[in-house]
Amino acid sequence: MKFRRWLIRGLGLACLILGGSLLSGGVVSLTPRIAYAQAPSVSSIIVQGNQRVESDTIRSYFRPGPNGQLDAFQIDEGVKALISTGLFQEVRPTIQGGRLTITVVENPVINRIAFEGNKKVKDDQLKAEIQSKERGTLSRPVVQADTARIVEVYRRSGRFDVRVEPKIIELPNNRVDLVFEITEGVKTGVRVIEFVGNRAYSSYRLKDVIKTSETNPLLAFLQTGDIYDPDRIEADRELLRRFYLKHGFIDVRIVSALAEYDPNRRGFVITFTIEEGEQYRVGAVDVQSTVRSLDPALLRVKLRVYPGDVYNAEAVEKTVEDMTIEASRQGFAFATVRPSATRDAQTRTVNLLFTITEGQRVYIERINIRGNIRTRDYVIRREFDIAEGDAYNRALVNRAERRLKNLGYFKNVKISTEPGSAPDRVVLNVDIEEQSTGEFSVSGGYSTADGFMGEVSVAERNLLGRGLYGKIAVQYGQYTKGAQLSFVDPYFLGYRVAAGFDVFYRQQLPTSYVSYETDTVGFSTRLGFTLREDLAFQLRYSLYQQKIVLAPNLTNCNNINPDFVNTFPTPDKFGTTPALTPPPGFAGLANCYADGEASLAVKSAV
Repeated sequence: MKFRRWLIRGLGLACLILGGSLLSGGVVSLTPRIAYAQAPSVSSIIVQGNQRVESDTIRSYFRPGPNGQLDAFQIDEGVKALISTGLFQEVRPTIQGGRLTITVVENPVINRIAFEGNKKVKDDQLKAEIQSKERGTLSRPVVQADTARIVEVYRRSGRFDVRVEPKIIELPNNRVDLVFEITEGVKTGVRVIEFVGNRAYSSYRLKDVIKTSETNPLLAFLQTGDIYDPDRIEADRELLRRFYLKHGFIDVRIVSALAEYDPNRRGFVITFTIEEGEQYRVGAVDVQSTVRSLDPALLRVKLRVYPGDVYNAEAVEKTVEDMTIEASRQGFAFATVRPSATRDAQTRTVNLLFTITEGQRVYIERINIRGNIRTRDYVIRREFDIAEGDAYNRALVNRAERRLKNLGYFKNVKISTEPGSAPDRVVLNVDIEEQSTGEFSVSGGYSTADGFMGEVSVAERNLLGRGLYGKIAVQYGQYTKGAQLSFVDPYFLGYRVAAGFDVFYRQQLPTSYVSYETDTVGFSTRLGFTLREDLAFQLRYSLYQQKIVLAPNLTNCNNINPDFVNTFPTPDKFGTTPALTPPPGFAGLANCYADGEASLAVKSAV
């Protein structure tokens, strides 16, 4: 019995091993034989089904291997290469009698691209976003990608209920019309913004820090930041982090920014979760230099952080920048300032050490500016304090990038580096994306003094792409009307001095509060000086003449005390000495004439 059991077990185990070896051996050995079998000798290649693509072009994708023969591998690679061109829907190879026949079905040509149902986004804007082009070939994967892109465009504008359905209308001669049917839906706003974990600052204060805002039903048509935008939410997280770092919370973490759609409120609820940590103050502050002949005392005057102050990460960054620039002015172009912080958790203080070291000697070989269409190159280059051939200074590059962003001419600004023609050379690439800089404004209002009034203005911040500012405004109201022309050159004569002028006219009619009419015409000039990156000073010099028309009951000054009239300065006594501080130098009523007119002239500088 025992022998019988052993025999049965042995036979079963042998069958199992044999079956497994046969199964595995079959899979392994048969696969390579099927994958790349040797194709019969090919004497010619025939192309069928092509209408626009030349036959020779298609044949060029099927090249013999090193042995001079076309095998299954080369044929398969040729088919894949043809499909990847996007010109064909189908490529089918067959071999018969030494002849390789390539049968192709070409993708149709797009005759027209149309958008239906879009009212909030223009056709030109949508065409610029998609990859499919008129007179190009139709690719269904590209059409699907275009559909997703259109949905993304609408979502960026706050319309998350958008629906896009592509339709292909076949035409003769293998042509099609591509139509995107769009159901835009309503805007999805931000109804509530909540903060969790904030102890040092109220939610009301933190709402002023971020760009996203809650929808105000009364002012929704004037708001732009109340639309849900995931990119803006991420930017808000960084704004919150920098805000806390600026106020001494060095361990702050913006844990999450959660957006949830509330169907009852028909909008999003944004929740920022914050871990503030403890607030730190500045302890000891020291400056050391390892650069020979560079006295640290020369750089101490550039400190923006002092013992006892609340720690400010932004002030530390600006200190590094100011010290780097000052070292460069002292002749140490390659000096690098590195801040280090040592915290004391018990006293909640941070000791700061600014160390100046000799950096790597690298020079700027070239500055490439890319992406500017309207804006002249020199408008961008003048924001740099360095040029080709100068020593590379990261602090100055960061300053230039910040200046370009603050101009308001560009939607995106990014400065990157790449190796130059030598190890000690570097190329700066300035990539920008321009945005609209023109403004058209219509406003109106009512006051008890001026009655109903309105204003129409047109302004351009980047006039002619030269970085100039111009504005024309016209006011018209129940009792007032006027016009103003303004012009500013922020780089007068190539210097960082803003020079400009204003020409204005204003007429004020008599009201129940003022019993006379005034006509004012004049001009003013201005000069603005940059004292440092975050501080500027402006002088304004004004000169205008005002004509006063008295009401009939005041003609001949019959209701004015003669002694007071005699105090009015006459034209030969009128002075023009300007005053450089407010209030204006002085104003004088020239005379009260029998015809009911008077003149008032003012010359002042503020």
